[in-house]
Amino acid sequence: MSSLAEADPPDGLRIAPEVFSAAIGTTSKRLIDIVLALSGIVLLAPLLIICFVLTLATSPGPVVFRHRRVGFNGKQFDCLKFRTMVVDAPERLRLLLESDPVAAAEWTATRKLRHDPRITMIGELLRKSSLDELPQLFNVLRGDMSIVGPRPVTKDELERYGNSVDSYLACRPGITGLWQVSRRRSTTYEERVSYDAFYARNWSMTLDIKIIIFTLPSLMFSDCAV
Repeated sequence: MSSLAEADPPDGLRIAPEVFSAAIGTTSKRLIDIVLALSGIVLLAPLLIICFVLTLATSPGPVVFRHRRVGFNGKQFDCLKFRTMVVDAPERLRLLLESDPVAAAEWTATRKLRHDPRITMIGELLRKSSLDELPQLFNVLRGDMSIVGPRPVTKDELERYGNSVDSYLACRPGITGLWQVSRRRSTTYEERVSYDAFYARNWSMTLDIKIIIFTLPSLMFSDCAV
């Protein structure tokens, strides 16, 4: 796509509004997002209710977790998930990283932990099945996200995208995406960025359909969360 710049961003991170006139896929992708999100909410309503009740009953704190992420054209939004961590998760993470060099190195490299002490028992189940991401169907309806797209990242994470930052900003982040149906958590962070950049620069409706088709088996046969 000619609109995806290849130059490195200037000092700091350029997250300027109105860089792109429309997200990739434009109207056709947006209409499909709305249809799939509405259908998903209706069909999965019983599952949404079960996840809500289990989260509420097994761990104190809000049921839905809101985390600030960067979306299309750099617009920040609250990405919704069922809460899978204890309420004092930031403090537990700080203590772990200060006391465990191995965990600190893993966090620096991937922004994830294979053995994460912050995750609740129900949260572990929700993550492995990716059911914690079901509330993001409402993000899709609002236009913050797409069914398929790059992983929604924080502003701090986006600083690691280098000359791929414009590729990310040209898309609405997705509930599923190329990384999720590929090697997923076994990849390095740089490889994840390359998946997102490839998707943005090579988007087609056919690619979206293939990713959607491969999403379910990817979840069923993976032993780690997205």
